[in-house]
Amino acid sequence: MSRYAAFVLFLALGIEIHLSCGTEVSVKDNDKLCLYANLMVNFSVSYEVTGDKIETVEINLPENVTTDGSKCDATSSVLKLNFGEGHSWSVNFTANGNMYEADSITFSYNLRDSTYFPKSVSNETASVTVKPHIKDVGLDTCYSCRSNEMIQTDSVNQTLWNVLIQAFVINGSKSENLTSCAADVPTTPVAPTTVTTTTTGNTTATTPPTTTSPTTTPSPTLPPPTTGNYSIKSDVNSTACLLANFGLRIGFKQGDKYEEMNLDPNGTVYSGSCGNKSSELMLVSNTMTVMLTFANDTKKFRLHALNITAKTSSGAVFSEVNSNLSLWEAAVGSSYMCNKEQNYTITSLLTIYTFDLHVQPFGVKKGVFSTAHECSLDDTSILIPIIVGAALAGLILIVVIAYVIGRRKTYVGYQTL
Repeated sequence: MSRYAAFVLFLALGIEIHLSCGTEVSVKDNDKLCLYANLMVNFSVSYEVTGDKIETVEINLPENVTTDGSKCDATSSVLKLNFGEGHSWSVNFTANGNMYEADSITFSYNLRDSTYFPKSVSNETASVTVKPHIKDVGLDTCYSCRSNEMIQTDSVNQTLWNVLIQAFVINGSKSENLTSCAADVPTTPVAPTTVTTTTTGNTTATTPPTTTSPTTTPSPTLPPPTTGNYSIKSDVNSTACLLANFGLRIGFKQGDKYEEMNLDPNGTVYSGSCGNKSSELMLVSNTMTVMLTFANDTKKFRLHALNITAKTSSGAVFSEVNSNLSLWEAAVGSSYMCNKEQNYTITSLLTIYTFDLHVQPFGVKKGVFSTAHECSLDDTSILIPIIVGAALAGLILIVVIAYVIGRRKTYVGYQTL
């Protein structure tokens, strides 16, 4: 199973990192479990509003859904999740022998629902059908994919993440066996071998294979990234509730190749949300998608999770996520600032570099940054006690040396007498 992703410039591609366990449902037939799903889905929908404008909204598949319309058969199953005022998300599965796959995903959304689609000029229920990359799943196994799979259409982008599905449950018990998606399976580069054959007369000698270790090819040095300024509002009539200014570079490794790229804020589409406990900022450019999730423990905030998907120079898709971070900590009601370049190892394959960083995901007042908590690299005040201490230490050392020299001269004078 392979995973593909399309990057669009004018549509916000949804990558949502939840702190919850996702949407979990169990479909039963004659009181026996026949279909199980636990997954996370995010929708980024573009729709027309008054004034001939296009708005883009993000919709998260909620935890509380109904499964009306779901069904189980021996060779076909349907998972249908209904939520809100006339919205649904469904997957059709078919089994063939000892394997099964997902044939299609259909997302239907009611544009009359002003909760999700304010100022929509349409009252229709629209729908999109796409082909997911869920195939070659063992019949008595659960399909598992912790990585995000992004499926793009003209008006709707869907992101599936943390997926666990068994479409054909045998004997009413969910299987503990997994069929993992390709993105979750680590790849080990195969070292090339060289066999040399030398022929002399009637004798043939074969040199044993030599192994060449994979080497990391560094990418060319990039210029510092341009600083982007991002602000999120809870609605069009309010002031900013999340502020973030920074330049971003990512470095990542695929196989034996290391690559770096800068996020270009020119042309980057950004969106997000503000909450009491969690706030999010998503950045979508033509080369990468970045989702930052901030957590608030009532006293301090921090960058809690980071999900990055990038399109490499070869056209392949790279994706890494870490949802257990504690970066950029500051008191709630203040901001965090670090003007110097910083680098953070997010995973073994991903490193990020920040420049001119200034963020405040909670407690923004009047749309401006509050007093900043500066990182240690920026805090020059710590140099003052260091300099004073070094000067005092040097003075004490000079006094001790002078005292020792003076004592020695006095002692030598007494010996002469």
